[in-house]
Parts: sequence; structure tokens; C-alpha cells
Amino acid sequence: MRHVIALDVGGTGMKAALVGEDGTLLHEARRATGRERGPEAVVDGILDFAAELYAHGAERFGAGAVAAGVAVPGIVDADRGIAVYAANLGWRDVPLRALLGERLGGIPAALGHDVRTGGLAEGRIGAGRGADRFLFVPLGTGIAGAIGIAGTIEAGAHGYAGEIGHVVVRPDGPACGCGQRGCLETLASASAVSRAWAQASGDPDADAADCAKAVASGDPAALRVWRDAVDALAAGLVTALTLLDPRTLIIGGGLAEAGETLFTPLRAAVEERVTFQKLPHIVPAALGDTAGCLGAGLLAWDLLSTEVTA
Repeated sequence: MRHVIALDVGGTGMKAALVGEDGTLLHEARRATGRERGPEAVVDGILDFAAELYAHGAERFGAGAVAAGVAVPGIVDADRGIAVYAANLGWRDVPLRALLGERLGGIPAALGHDVRTGGLAEGRIGAGRGADRFLFVPLGTGIAGAIGIAGTIEAGAHGYAGEIGHVVVRPDGPACGCGQRGCLETLASASAVSRAWAQASGDPDADAADCAKAVASGDPAALRVWRDAVDALAAGLVTALTLLDPRTLIIGGGLAEAGETLFTPLRAAVEERVTFQKLPHIVPAALGDTAGCLGAGLLAWDLLSTEVTA
């Protein structure tokens, strides 16, 4: 059975699959990224994992994978297949596509940015299915975005498109690692809510999920923290709506797991702010933490279809 290798590399864990031509997950596996061992060990771990997946496919289906797709965090030069920089993994200028191809016997490999790759999957087979224009925004440790246009993801001229987390929504707000103040991700990411709720509740171990539970129970302090985050998020999203005019706005990541505790006030806050803009459908992501892996599989199949038509 023809299949591809799909790998989603995160800061702490890797998710992988063998994916059939119809998108069926034929085999799934997970393991730790092992970033504590250093960037070279992380790269070796990715290559070893991919080789094991190739061997498993060959044994089970009589032939190895016909291509591979890998999604990684940080700055990615997808055209050249280089993982340029990832702060949480410590690497710089890793020619990951070439290394994968060499390790896997010369099969074609595609490299993608984790959020854009997850957005590709959400757009084609997830919550954005059927939408010609969508914006995928996962709310996790940080905030990024994937701009979907007619079944593809717009990377921008330099590969930086969609960095909505660094839209300034509060010019006098907290300092951001990018050098600005009041960036969206300093106020509305899951980690930002966790910090604010830990301080407000007096519990240093409290996180965003705890805040959401407290909001659902009507805790006044939690409601204030939540409202501040939702207001900042709405401000950033309306900026994106003004620029991009998406038909569907897909919200994912850890914060979206709060369900209607997030979506009810968020839809209201966005609606309050729009004037001439068309209000998009605001929906939760459908694929959860498998989006990046599924998207990596799509990258691999797209690579093969491009080679056939070239």
C-alpha cells in the first residue's frame, strides 16, 4: 500500500504517522523530542524516528514510504528545506529536508512550519473544510496563524506570514521576546492567561485550564483575567479580519479546549468591534493535536503530485 511518513516535531514531543493516499492513518507513534540533549541530538532523533517509520512501513506493507513530510517549529525556509531557527529546540540552519532524504534512501521530503502545516490540515480536512479563505489561530504557549487561500497556506515573501501573535494590541503592555511591548501573545496566549491567573489566584501552579474552570464557576477574579485576555484576542483578530477578510476563523490550541467558555465571549467581543468588516464564522479547530502530523502527510502527498505534474 502506498503511503508517506508524516512527522510533527514539537518542543517536548514528536507525533508521527504513516498516511495512505486517501488520508487514512495506517500507523501512529509518539516519542519525546529530547531537547535537553541538545540540538544535534534532536536532529538525530528526528532522523532515527523517520527511519524506524520507513522500516515499519516496508515490513508491514511490502514497500517503504514514497515520500516524507515534516513540520517543525520556529523559522522555516520551506522552499530550501531548511529549519532556520527554533528557540525551544536550539537549532540554526539545519538542512532537514536534505538530511531526511539521505537517511530515507533518497525519497522526496517536504519541510513545513508547524502552525502553517496544522492550518493546512484544518483547512482541507478539518474545521475549515469547504472554506475558500480561512485563518487558523492556535492559542498555545504563543500565538501564531496560518492564512488559508484556496486549499493552500500563504507563507509570505520571506516565510513569516501569519505571525498574528506579534500584532501590538496594547502599546503599553508587557514586554515581548520579539522586542516590542503589548504583543497579542503576551496577553491572550495560554501561557499569558496562566501567568495572569497564577498571580490573581495566589497559586503559582495555577494555569489557563484552572482559570477557565474558575470562570465557569463565576469566580470574579477569574472573570477579570479571562475578560482581559478575550478583549486583547478580539482586538488582534479584528486587525487580522480587516487585512485578510477570511470566511472562517478557526481557533485552536490549548486555550480553545475551554469550549464555549472561550467562544461565547470571543464571538461577542469580535462582533462588537467590527464596523464595515464581514463577520466570519468563528469555530473551534477540529483536529486537535493531530493537525500538524496530518498536515505533514498532506505536504508529502502534495510533493508527489507536484512532481507528477511537473
